Amino acid sequence: MVMVKKQFLKLAALALAVLMVLGACGKTETKSGSPEDASGFVSLAEAVPDVILEIRYYSTYNFVGDRIAGYEEPCALLTREAAEALKGAAADAMKQGYRLKIYDAYRPQTAVDNFVEWAEDVDDTRMKAYFYPELDKSVLFDQGYIAAKSGHSRGSTLDLTLFDMDTGKEVDMGGTFDYFGELSHPDYVGDLTEEQIANRNTLRDIMVNNGFKPLAEEWWHFTLADEPYPDTYFTFPVTSESVTSDK
Repeated sequence: MVMVKKQFLKLAALALAVLMVLGACGKTETKSGSPEDASGFVSLAEAVPDVILEIRYYSTYNFVGDRIAGYEEPCALLTREAAEALKGAAADAMKQGYRLKIYDAYRPQTAVDNFVEWAEDVDDTRMKAYFYPELDKSVLFDQGYIAAKSGHSRGSTLDLTLFDMDTGKEVDMGGTFDYFGELSHPDYVGDLTEEQIANRNTLRDIMVNNGFKPLAEEWWHFTLADEPYPDTYFTFPVTSESVTSDK
């Protein structure tokens, strides 16, 4: 009788162990990382070589008018998971005669702080005619165009458009990247042409079909739906050295 009881206890323990393993396998792991740790990131130039890079915040052609703090190279970094999903989006775009053109990807918190500092200086309106002609700079905080935190800093968000391989030009989206106004809303119709609306929908479909979710205010903005670091705002700079294993 004692032997039977011992065997029963062993079987029960084994069954519990199996259930624990199965339960662990069924869980979705949420990663947490140090803001300075870039080990979960890759360079898009290496991970998705088909994309075109035009990193606006490394240049002076942006709504601030200066190179943005934290952008030390004109490169694009993204979490490994987002880059893998983007690889599928790039392949789908090429099947339709396009390449993906990236304006921004991972954005360090340093850059976001730079945006906030710029927005607080209401007298600096050098780029108003290009990026916010319809708005007074003083409303940028209240209307949500500038904020103290950005999803880009979590590493799985990017800004992009389509590049037509036949014409050798960006497709016409009916509005420019980083334009502050309703014109930038993906569902804006206004006086857009059918072609411009179709182009926006094509970009949206490509990204959504590969695991990204759009933003209601910006036709160019997409975030990996299952982002690996939903609560971490990273601070390391945008440079290829940030993601090299031998740094």
